[in-house]
Amino acid sequence: WFCERHHHFMRVSKRESVTDEGTEQPVKDDAVHLRRRIGLLPSISFIIGTVVGSGIFIAPKGVLMNSGSVGLSLLVWTLCGVLSTFGALCYAELGTSFRKSGGHYTYLLETLGPLPAFLRLWTEFIFIRLATYVSLAFGQYVVEPLFMPCAAPTALVKLVSMLGVTFVVAMNCWSVSMAARTQVLLTFIKMFALILIIIPGIMALVNGKSENFQNAFDSDSFSLTKLPLAFYSGLYAYGGWFYLNFITEEVINPNRTIPLAVIFSMVTVTVCYVLVNVAYYTMMTANELLMSDAVAVTFASRALQGVAPAIPVLVALSCLGALNGGFFSSPRMLFVGAREGHLPAIFSMIHIRRQTPLPAVLFLYPLVIIMMARGEIFQLINFASFSRWLFIALATLGMIIHRYRFPDHPRPFKVPLAVAVVFTIVCFFIVGLSLYSDPWNTGGSCALTLSGVPVYYLTVKKSYIPERWKKAFNYLSLHLQIFLEVAQQEVQTY
Repeated sequence: WFCERHHHFMRVSKRESVTDEGTEQPVKDDAVHLRRRIGLLPSISFIIGTVVGSGIFIAPKGVLMNSGSVGLSLLVWTLCGVLSTFGALCYAELGTSFRKSGGHYTYLLETLGPLPAFLRLWTEFIFIRLATYVSLAFGQYVVEPLFMPCAAPTALVKLVSMLGVTFVVAMNCWSVSMAARTQVLLTFIKMFALILIIIPGIMALVNGKSENFQNAFDSDSFSLTKLPLAFYSGLYAYGGWFYLNFITEEVINPNRTIPLAVIFSMVTVTVCYVLVNVAYYTMMTANELLMSDAVAVTFASRALQGVAPAIPVLVALSCLGALNGGFFSSPRMLFVGAREGHLPAIFSMIHIRRQTPLPAVLFLYPLVIIMMARGEIFQLINFASFSRWLFIALATLGMIIHRYRFPDHPRPFKVPLAVAVVFTIVCFFIVGLSLYSDPWNTGGSCALTLSGVPVYYLTVKKSYIPERWKKAFNYLSLHLQIFLEVAQQEVQTY
C-alpha cells in the first residue's frame, strides 16, 4: 500500500509539473520548486568564490615541484588561466543552450547519451572532490597557527574540517538566499586576502627585490613527463569555473548572466593568481617555497609582520567560501540525476517550505566525512583530476558534435569553434599524458570510473534489483520523505 501511494504521488507530481510549464501559467507562490534567486553579483561570487579556495595557497608548491623553475611555473599559471577561461566559455555556451541545472551531467546526457552522464554521477560519489580537499585545507589553516612552529595534530585538523563542513551543510539545507549572501561576503573577504598578498610583493619588486627572478628558467629538475602534473596542480587551483552551470535553473536571466559572470570572473582570477605567484617569488626563493606546507603563511611572516596572524584566518575563510560553493552546486547534479531517473527519486525532492534540495545536500554530507578521513592532499588532487578532466573533455567534445548534428538548436551565446577544439584537445592530451606520468593514481581513477558501467546496466538500463529490495527501498523512501518534509518539484523550471 505504501509503495502504491508513493508511486501515485510521484506520478501526480510529475504530471503537474508538465502541465504547469505547458500552459505557461503564472507559478503559484506556494508551489514546490527551486526559485530563480541568483543574480549577476551572486553568480560572479559563485565562480570566484569556488575557484579561489585553497588552491592558490597550497598549489604553488605542486606547480613549482613539477615544472622545475620559477619562470616555467609562472608560465604554467598563466596558461592554466587561459585554458580554464576557454573551458568556462565553452560551458557558458552549454549553459545557455541547455537550460537545465546539473553541469557536466546534463551536458553529457544531452549530447553523448545516458551512459557517460551516469558515469559522471558515479564518480561524483567516489571522489567527493572539491569539498574534501577544501575542508581539509580549512582545518589546516585554522589549527596550524595555534601550534606554530610545531606540526598541528592531524586528528584536530580533521575535527575542525568536519565542523566547517557541518556548518556549510546546515546553511545550505536552511536557505538558498542565506547561502548565496554568505558566498558574496566570503568572496569579498578572499579578494581582500589576495590583494593583501599582491601589494607588498609587487611593491618589493618595484623597489628592486628581483634576485629570485634572475635565471628564472634555469632548472636541473625539469622533466617533460612531470609537466602535466604541474598543469594538474595549476588547473586544480582554477577548478570550480563550471560550478555556476550546476545551478542554471536558479540563475536569473541565464542567457545574459552566465556569459557575463564567466568572462568577468575568469579574467579577474587569472590576473590575481599570476600576481600572487609573482609576490610569493619576490619574498621567497624556490627552495623556501617547496619547503613550506602553507605558502601563504610563510609569505605573511616575511612581508606582513603586522598582519601575519590574520592571513591564516583569511585563508580559512577563503576555503569556507569554496566549500559553500561546492555544497551549493554539487547536490544540484544529484538532484537532476534523480529527476532523470538515474538515482532514487528521493534525491530529486525539495523541502516544502525552505525550497532547498534537502535530501541531495544531506546525502553528500556523510560521503565527505568518510572521504576526509583518508588521503594526503596532493595524491587526492592527482587521483581525482583524471576523471574530472576526462568528463570535461567529453562534455566539450559533445558540444562540438551537437553543433554539427543540430545546427539550428538555439544557442544564445556561441564560443568560437577554435576555442572549443583547442580546449578539448588539450584536455584529452592532459588526461592521456597523466596516465603516462602517474600510472598508479590515474589508472586507479580510470578503473573506479569504469566500475560504474556494470552498475548502470544492472540498475538503470535493465533493473535487476530484486522485487523485495525495491519494496523495502520504496517503504524507506516514503518514510524519509515524510520525515524530511520533502516533495517532488511541482513546476518545471527549464
